[in-house]
Amino acid sequence: MRPSGPSVVPRGPIVAFFRLHRLAAIGGVIVVLFVAAGLLAPWLAPYDPNAINVQATLQPPSRVNLLGTDNQGRDLLSRVLYGARMSLLISLTSVGCGAVVGVALGILAGYYRALDGPIMRLNDVLLAFPGIIVALTIVSILGKGLENVIVAIAIVQVPQYVRLAHGLVLSVKDRVFVEAAVAIGAPDRSIIFRHILPNTLGPIIVQTSLLIPGAIMTAATLSFLGLGVQPPTSEWGAMLQHSLQWARLAPHVMVIPGLALMLVVFGFNVFGDGLRDAMDPRLRRMSGTPGGMA
Repeated sequence: MRPSGPSVVPRGPIVAFFRLHRLAAIGGVIVVLFVAAGLLAPWLAPYDPNAINVQATLQPPSRVNLLGTDNQGRDLLSRVLYGARMSLLISLTSVGCGAVVGVALGILAGYYRALDGPIMRLNDVLLAFPGIIVALTIVSILGKGLENVIVAIAIVQVPQYVRLAHGLVLSVKDRVFVEAAVAIGAPDRSIIFRHILPNTLGPIIVQTSLLIPGAIMTAATLSFLGLGVQPPTSEWGAMLQHSLQWARLAPHVMVIPGLALMLVVFGFNVFGDGLRDAMDPRLRRMSGTPGGMA
């Protein structure tokens, strides 16, 4: 006989995440919209982002140009969408490269005692300087351009991953399953890839979500200073720099790319914070929910 009470609809992890971390869920929506805008920019943009129309310069938002135009008559909506595409490319590529190099160095330093000192001392030197200073120095040496910006930001990200991976390896390699693998004579490569690396991926993924907004801001800062992506390529930092002289006459040319940059950075930050809380076992025990999301 079927019970007469109200039916219980099982909730998946995503629904539970939205319920328990509402601000982070809002950030997740912003992140998804940002990624979609970047990937679909060629199909979403109503005009060519570099098409100049001298008869429609500094036009306010209208039906023809939903976000208005800049000082050269270029459609701001199209340029913002392509700017999202450029920011997505720079942030994912630079953070991805930094993660691969940094995690590899951190694992080597944590697992092999002989490599611990040299790698971590060099890492401490890099961490002693602000990231933007390191990026500015590297771009000044290598020169302007998209590729050099990606290299500079990737190098800035490496020390963060080295320090994180190093600490995680030190906490994992003394566990019973790693000691058992060593006792039966498993090769180091097998121990690292089968036992150590899988148990460090959670915090590394969370760290990546928190470092992406920093990479976006660094890229925008370099472009704002004239050292990053060069015109006429659409990039939010470059759009802000070129809008300064027109800010009084047409505030929208500065507000729109600045607002886009602010929203994306906010979205990644709160989403990363929520993801960190959801994956923290201490917080899962405090909330009394399995996996932190039930």
